[in-house]
Amino acid sequence: MKISVIGAGNVGATCADVIARGNYAQEVVLLDIKEGLSEGKALDIWQTAPISYYSTRTVGVTNDYAATAGSDITIITSGIPRKPGMSRDDLIGTNAGIVKSVTENVVKYSPNTIIIVVSNPLDVMTYCSYLASGFDKTKVMGMAGVLDTARYRAFLASELQISPKEIQAVLMGGHGDTMVPLPRYTTVAGIPVTELVPADRLNAIVERTTNGGAELVKLMGTSAWYAPGAAAAQMAEAIALNERRVFPCCVLLQGEYGLNNIFVGVPVVLGKNGIERIIELDLNPEEKGLLVQSATAVKSVMEVMDGMKLFG
Repeated sequence: MKISVIGAGNVGATCADVIARGNYAQEVVLLDIKEGLSEGKALDIWQTAPISYYSTRTVGVTNDYAATAGSDITIITSGIPRKPGMSRDDLIGTNAGIVKSVTENVVKYSPNTIIIVVSNPLDVMTYCSYLASGFDKTKVMGMAGVLDTARYRAFLASELQISPKEIQAVLMGGHGDTMVPLPRYTTVAGIPVTELVPADRLNAIVERTTNGGAELVKLMGTSAWYAPGAAAAQMAEAIALNERRVFPCCVLLQGEYGLNNIFVGVPVVLGKNGIERIIELDLNPEEKGLLVQSATAVKSVMEVMDGMKLFG
């Protein structure tokens, strides 16, 4: 199993580190355009192997896509990070060009790879990578729902003073202010969360989740990296080990949920073939309305990218 991570910034390096510690890949290649950055971070990660007791080898390269050849999974984290006051949509002008170029180079050397996109604005960058790759829709996906549900579950765990291991949740829609947390599908050790958390507190937690990224940008002056990196690594693990786990991921919908030709987050089964299956939940009218609202917002940004004529 060979996994490549494109972009050796905070998210990419964290992702590579988590994957290496999982010890299910033989090699992790970390690539960046900045001279020496990926080599240094990969070497630093490799030197933790004797301490953390794993065998996965991490290798860093500067803009050498030939080193990624034959990757089973490729994780794209490249792009500029979000700054205070900047929405994810503001990033599209720069990051679309970056993700297009990265994807084309990745596919050139790894025509059978499965692509996980982390770059922002997430939903549209996944769309960009899908177009640039020419791959089947099961082979290109975005990491958003895993991160967003993790934030949601972490907030709930703090509220209830319990382990986050006990909380299962589903979250749908775009990655950003219009995401759709679903309390009706949230449980604590099988108990509906609505029986344990008062409505006002639950609404506050949902609101905090939808603004989870912005909260961290305000605190740190840049985007988060520990949770996003770990979330992408968890998706890679499910694929690498053919675990067939159910995660909310950004995928292309073609009729599911009544939506067509749009990339948004929905629950899917992840396994060795990538997206093994899209799960369609029986949403109530309010939930459907929120999903359509979120999809409409994503579609508007997709149209902005279309207007850039990157693909002719």
